[in-house]
Amino acid sequence: MPDPRTLRDSTQIVLPCDLLESVRDDLEAEFVVSVHRADRGTCRIIGSPVEIRAVSDFLARQGISLR
Repeated sequence: MPDPRTLRDSTQIVLPCDLLESVRDDLEAEFVVSVHRADRGTCRIIGSPVEIRAVSDFLARQGISLR
């Protein structure tokens, strides 16, 4: 059975919501993902592993580091 953390990491990106403000509309228009506000200003971008990889590349091109 796969480790749930591995599956979770491949299907979501967690980052501060303020980093998404300038790109959220483009993100939701271009990719099949959901953006949910978690607690304390944290947002979760949730999607398939393929979409999450593409979103990660998109965010990197926008200068948003995920590390």
